[in-house]
Amino acid sequence: MSMLTPPGMGGKYRITGDKYPRMRRGRSRSRIVLAVVASVAAIGLIGWGSFQLVDVFTGGRKASAAGSGAADCPKHPSTSPSPAKAAAKLPAPAKIKVNVLNATTRGGLAKDTADELKKRGFAIGDVGNATKTYDKKVTGVGILLGAKSASDAALPVLGTQLAGAELKSDTRAKPTEVDLIIGKQFKGLSSKADADKALSALTHPEPTSSASPSCAP
Repeated sequence: MSMLTPPGMGGKYRITGDKYPRMRRGRSRSRIVLAVVASVAAIGLIGWGSFQLVDVFTGGRKASAAGSGAADCPKHPSTSPSPAKAAAKLPAPAKIKVNVLNATTRGGLAKDTADELKKRGFAIGDVGNATKTYDKKVTGVGILLGAKSASDAALPVLGTQLAGAELKSDTRAKPTEVDLIIGKQFKGLSSKADADKALSALTHPEPTSSASPSCAP
């Protein structure tokens, strides 16, 4: 029996030669852990990249920008009166008494103008020549004269009938009684169509908003 024959083998099996099978060492545990960590990191990067692509193509950034803009909107609405409320304070033509005074050397202008204003719904007061203060001294188309309180009421309403007229105020008490003083360049009242259009724009202005488009009303 060879000395290399294991005991109990009865010499049936022999190990010959000088080469022996080598046993393979098991994988290191640290390598397995590193592989798992790398896989998790790769999956995370892929997911993050997909989210960014979705965000770009669906306009997520625009939504964020809109959201930040809304955050800058004022919490309280403006307290300034709306155009509709301001227009509601304007008197109707029938509530305005107009004194038509001629400051030119041309006769008949005051009467003709007063008749036309009456047709357009205005109340007519005195009709005649202008006082010395204005007689032959009005170089433009005319002057609309009234109380200070008429500056944003009766005078603008009457002003829709004579484009280019100068608005002035005096010390009178009645805000709805005004003067139309005809000047040297006067050629007649504005056409009825133009006057009606101007009056409509004055009494029914388009609503406006000072808030930015991104702010909720």
